[in-house]
Formats: sequence, structure tokens, C-alpha cells
Amino acid sequence: MTRHLITILLAIFTLTTTAQKKMCSIDELINKTDPGWPLVKEWIKSGKNKIEILSADTAKAKDALYKTQVTTRSPMGAIVYETGGLLIDNGWIRILGSGNEKLNRTLPDWNKGKSFKEFGEAPTFLLIADDAIGGFYMLNGGGLGKDLGKVYYFSPDNLEYEPLDITYTDFLRFCFEGDLEKFYEGMRWANWKEEVSKLDGNKVFSFYPYLWTKEGKDVNKNHRSAIPVEEQFSLNLSFRKQLGLDK
Repeated sequence: MTRHLITILLAIFTLTTTAQKKMCSIDELINKTDPGWPLVKEWIKSGKNKIEILSADTAKAKDALYKTQVTTRSPMGAIVYETGGLLIDNGWIRILGSGNEKLNRTLPDWNKGKSFKEFGEAPTFLLIADDAIGGFYMLNGGGLGKDLGKVYYFSPDNLEYEPLDITYTDFLRFCFEGDLEKFYEGMRWANWKEEVSKLDGNKVFSFYPYLWTKEGKDVNKNHRSAIPVEEQFSLNLSFRKQLGLDK
């Protein structure tokens, strides 16, 4: 088991146990001896996909890190503290950090009310990223399955929580150097790059007919419009209930 896998598993353990202990201070969370950011920057530099690092505001970064309760030794803590977020492939995937004018959502604030009620509680999952078509990447804190610390994709084309069998670190590497065209095969339309690059980070494209319907499978024929990402997430959950997918 590599040091970095151990680190992210320790971060997940921290996330799932903060409800039972006092929250760590910001000084305890900032690791100055072995920070994770230099390694993440190496991955970004060697990545083949287009990656935009959004600048972070120091005060907001400290607040977001404190609320998230992971150390900067971990890749997640490094991204929350060092960046306002990451935009992948012309903004197709948005990895959450401490917020930026292009992506005005922080990882902890975005999760509040969804995966936990109050900061410091153990989340059943964490929404770590989303994409331009209303798909959501979720880190399992125990609420999605027995594979603690693994990433799921809440897919807009079937409304299922799809287990990807990868850790947060693996997810970053996938975003940086993975075959996104293959992963999103059939989900991208002719001029998606131009439209997505202009899309606000707080919005996603909503399609009609819906992508999960039989009539909505050809994305090039669907009507699409930009709506708030919060609205799309709520719609996805509502549709799951209507379709009887939640037991």
C-alpha cells in the first residue's frame, strides 16, 4: 500500500470520526513538513488533459479546510487549501476546492445539508466534483456501500450511483490523464467545448428529454439549457425517488 493511499484512507477515517471528537484546529490541519500539494502539482504537470488551477483566497481556504477537517498532507486537503478548485477539460469536470469566482462553491459548504447537517458531523458521502451534464462524483463515507473511501458517479443517464472502484487520489489521476472521451462516450455533443468553456461553474446543462429516458439517449437531438447545479442535484434525487430507485 503506497504512502499516498494510506494518507487518503487516513483522511477518510478523519472524515468519518470527526463527529466523535473535537474538530482539529487549522494549525493542526496545515502540514508544513510533508504537504500534498507538490505531488498534486506534479500530477497536473504530467497530465494530458486540459487542467485549470483556480486561485484560492487565503482566508476562504483556511475556512474551507477547517470545515472539511482533512490535512493538507492529503490530496483532498491540498486542493481545498491551495486552490479555489480545478477545471478539467475546458470545465467539463469541476473539482471542488475553496471556491473561486469561476467556481463559487467550496467543498464543505456544498456538502452541508446534503451529506451532513452541521460541520464536524460524520458525512455518509462527500460530493467532491461534478460535470457539465449534471453528473456528480461522490466519495463514499459509508452511505453508498461497504467500499469506504471509494468514488461513485451519480450518473445523469441512469440516475444510478455507479461504483468506480477508485480512491480520491485515483480520481484525480483519472481527471488529469484519463480517457475522458471514452468515459463520456455518447454524452458529448458536436460543439460541447465552446459551450462548456462559457458555462458558469455553478450551473450545468439540463437536457430534455432527460438523459435517463429512452427518448433522451441521443444528446445531439436533446434541447439543453443551463440551470443551477443545486437545482439539478435536487432533480436527480427527486427522479430517483419517483422511479423507485431509493429503497
